[in-house]
Amino acid sequence: MAERAALEELVRLQGERVRGLKQQKASTEQIEEEVAKLLKLKAQLGPDEGKHKFVLKTPKGTRDYSPRQMAVREKVFDVIISCFKRHGAEVIDTPVFELKDFDIAGQFDPMIPDAECLKIMCEILSSLQIGDFLVKVNDRRVLDGMFAVCGVPDTKFRTICSSVDKLDKVSWEEVKNEMVGEKGLAPEVADLIGDYVQQHGGVSLVEQLLQDPKLSQNKQALEGLGDLKLLFEYLTLFGIADKISFDLSLARGLDYYTGVIYEAVLLQPLARAGEEPLGVGSVAAGGRYDGLVGMFDPKGRKVPCVGLSIGVERIFSIVEQRLEALEEKVRTTETQVLVASAQKKLLEERLKLVSELWDAGIKAELLYKKNPKLLNQLQYCEEAGIPLVAIIGEQELKEGVIKLRSVASREEVDVRRGDLVEEIKRRTSQPFCIC
Repeated sequence: MAERAALEELVRLQGERVRGLKQQKASTEQIEEEVAKLLKLKAQLGPDEGKHKFVLKTPKGTRDYSPRQMAVREKVFDVIISCFKRHGAEVIDTPVFELKDFDIAGQFDPMIPDAECLKIMCEILSSLQIGDFLVKVNDRRVLDGMFAVCGVPDTKFRTICSSVDKLDKVSWEEVKNEMVGEKGLAPEVADLIGDYVQQHGGVSLVEQLLQDPKLSQNKQALEGLGDLKLLFEYLTLFGIADKISFDLSLARGLDYYTGVIYEAVLLQPLARAGEEPLGVGSVAAGGRYDGLVGMFDPKGRKVPCVGLSIGVERIFSIVEQRLEALEEKVRTTETQVLVASAQKKLLEERLKLVSELWDAGIKAELLYKKNPKLLNQLQYCEEAGIPLVAIIGEQELKEGVIKLRSVASREEVDVRRGDLVEEIKRRTSQPFCIC
């Protein structure tokens, strides 16, 4: 350690000598000679194992997003949030759990919130244009009733439920083998379950099962099927019944669901040419959980609840892949207009105009060069997807107008400076698009 400390001191002193010679503007030969001595001392010193190179790493479970990816991500969130607000949703932030009294006044139809959740789910997926989708629905009471009439022991309900939930990924034979071989279910009981869980359809299947000699004798199953029949009536009124399939294999593994459950899947995931479709699983899911809130209520009151979750990360991956497959250009800014100049020495005028536009709420940019060429400014707009260019020239200044150019059509019109803000707003009133 003492030897290393001595070497470090020699390196420090030699470094000061080199810096001193440079300040004194000594000859190049003399400086190079002393630098060579410094490097020789550093080589003797060797690497300092106590000092580590500082490396920036993305934490596990997180990722960085480029401007292009963020534009896509924000568009996805905007569609989702707008849809919820259209249905009267309120925004909350819940960093902690708080105790709150609930008062449900009067009676209400529990199937209406379920139907509206499904309507919201369909609206979001349709608006995102990520491909054809289907929403599967079932009811936990139907599942439990089905297991009961088939002869599944009460203690095996949940574990058999988890096996059934795999039917969207593996064949019935594999599921049956798991039930019998791994979970100890009798083969004849598994066969009875198979007769039910391989069925799917619409309200006609619900009506058929209401007449089933076994299920119709089970109170839970009867309640669930009755609610599903009413649900399909509301889905028809909402105009989305053709997007919904009653699927007896849908189980949703979470124990807190108490009634209707649903899950949205893509029918034909998009892919780039020569690539396999992106396997993303479900893109939205939800259901009824009337007993969950009561778990946090000291009085244990039953509070009817429905909810849905949107698979934002999965949807983001699908949208991103679609844009790459179609080679669509993605706008990374929302800039409405670029303030440009047609001649030199007009930087001050550009700064004045862009400030006026900012103050009026217009999203505007300008190039930071003092005297940019007009062609370069127009090319920047085309590359960035900026729809308009406000061009200032000596003649325009004399006449009190701004030349407003459409980047897409290349048409130009002279607009009085006092009317410029309204004209830009009128021309860019369409919502921001990612492409």
